[in-house]
Amino acid sequence: MTTLTRRGRRADTGKNADKRPDGEEDSSKDLGEEDSDSKDIRLTLMEEVLLLGLKDKEGYTSFWNDCISSGLRGGILIELAMRGRIHLEPPTIRKRRLLDRKVLLKSDTPTGDILLDETLKHIKATEPAETVQTWIELLTGETWNPFKLQYQLRNVRERIAKNLVEKGILTTEKQNFLLFDMTTHPVTNTTEKQRLVKKLQESVLDRWVNDPHRMDRRTLALLVLAHSSDVLENVFSTLADDKYEMAMSRSKDLLEMDPEVEGGKAQAMEMIWAVLAAFNKS
Repeated sequence: MTTLTRRGRRADTGKNADKRPDGEEDSSKDLGEEDSDSKDIRLTLMEEVLLLGLKDKEGYTSFWNDCISSGLRGGILIELAMRGRIHLEPPTIRKRRLLDRKVLLKSDTPTGDILLDETLKHIKATEPAETVQTWIELLTGETWNPFKLQYQLRNVRERIAKNLVEKGILTTEKQNFLLFDMTTHPVTNTTEKQRLVKKLQESVLDRWVNDPHRMDRRTLALLVLAHSSDVLENVFSTLADDKYEMAMSRSKDLLEMDPEVEGGKAQAMEMIWAVLAAFNKS
């Protein structure tokens, strides 16, 4: 990953949930209620990651970003775990590592989100079960097995963008490039994006707790996914130099923690750390 860089390589500028013994969220609270600042508009983790990656006026992500596709798939797995639909199999003597343990179905109750429900059907129908890293690869289409291509989620960015259009955050336009036309989605509700950016900035500045297990789970997940999708620096690019350096340093410390150690702690949400472990390995 190239997200955690020094200021000279900046990207283009543009409480807590109830804890469960198995580290997962209550399935009755689909989007969670831990963020009191977002009562009007509920966004999935995938929608938040895409929103952070979009250029506000242009309405598209950087052409050089080849990480966001897999990052969005990781977000789908974490979102399903937070909604109580999937979980990791319990550790055994032979399967202690997060990346060795399979993703198991916990509930097949539809979430109402097309991408989440499509993924849920794939996980339910797959036998034997697959690991987190394998699911990210399958959902992204990065497999040499032609029989596994059926699991690829197609047009993910466009489908997420349409959800954000329906929620009044983006709009849809056509832009003409030299050789082709492209559908773009400029940001219209800048207040919502600024709220999201401010929440992440404060999580590593004014509200820094120096312990991932004391952080709001969705905020922790979003930091992991923003890093994995190479859009985290977009969040900090507007900060003054001293705060920028502090935010990047604390984020680096957080994201370089050992997922196996942190995921094994009491009340830890294993899926967040498993996704981080998968991206660290890739």
